[in-house]
Amino acid sequence: MPEAHAARRDRLRARVAATGADAALITNLVNVRYLTGFTGSNAALLVYAGVADGAEGRASAVLSTDGRYLAQAADQAPDIELLDERACAPALARRAATDKARRLAVEEHAVTVELYRALGEAADGVDRVDLGRAVEELRRVKDADELATLRIACEIGDQAIAEMIESILVGRTERHIALELERRMADHGADRPAFPTIVASGPHSAIPHHSPGDRRVEDGDFLKIDFGACYRGYHADMTRTFVIGNEPAEWQVEVYDVVFAAQKAGREALAPGTETATVHHAAKAVIDAAGYGEYFPHGLGHGVGLEIHEDPRIGPGSDGKLDACMPVTVEPGIYLPGRGGVRIEDTLVVRPLEEGGPELLTITTKELLVL
Repeated sequence: MPEAHAARRDRLRARVAATGADAALITNLVNVRYLTGFTGSNAALLVYAGVADGAEGRASAVLSTDGRYLAQAADQAPDIELLDERACAPALARRAATDKARRLAVEEHAVTVELYRALGEAADGVDRVDLGRAVEELRRVKDADELATLRIACEIGDQAIAEMIESILVGRTERHIALELERRMADHGADRPAFPTIVASGPHSAIPHHSPGDRRVEDGDFLKIDFGACYRGYHADMTRTFVIGNEPAEWQVEVYDVVFAAQKAGREALAPGTETATVHHAAKAVIDAAGYGEYFPHGLGHGVGLEIHEDPRIGPGSDGKLDACMPVTVEPGIYLPGRGGVRIEDTLVVRPLEEGGPELLTITTKELLVL
């Protein structure tokens, strides 16, 4: 996708120019990947503000990596000049100074104090300014290729969980179920899990981010599974909660129905221009009205993409508005200590109402299933 990466760098240049800088130094490896396609573990990128990709006479961007990755970089980022340097960021700072840059925009949130000092030594006389989270802000809205990749990641998760719920789960440990689900995602094409799979049974389901252990699943348990596939770098996220063996108890049905209704309210609130905090409160109001407000301790959702947790954040104190083509999660929960808990989560793409509203990417049923 060289053309897509070039278009992203062009959009970044406007942000760089707004800081008054002549160039930007990108050191966050996820942002380097977003702007170039390069996936190695050692890299930095220099993007010049006043030179569009394809301009003649001087480089518009320079990608630095070391000898381990030169062939990979040439293949993944064929349209960018390569610089072979182990200390990537200082080398590019020197390059900016050599090219007469007077101000260099730096991702201050993504550099250590040590590296920040090294950049000053490498580019003596070049002023450094904060680029802020300019690239992360660009990443919030996905292009068609990104959304197509994310759809596949979600499909992989749907396929894997469909197979899992057909198997007998009583008596198996949480850890075994997690490993089996991750294996099935790999069988369906996942690069890896999007994050460590959460399998929480019985009273453990009341722990929002429980780590799977040796507890064996028993009849009557809530079984909460939070998982996702990473496919070509894009992360899916889904949570489903089941009842094991027996028909659910009245309290389990009640809690599940409240979370189900809250999740529906949150999904229906997704629309371009809506404040993210408003979406959170749409779901939270349902839980509050049912008397479980104190048992919903986290935000409603977050963006997904090249990272599992991206902007926008959807929570009670979150800032900003949704925009079309933002993929986000909606994941309310109720967690009753010592008893059990429910979370229902989908990944969706924000769409205008005239286009049918939010696009659901995780299609596994949300009805309360007894396994």
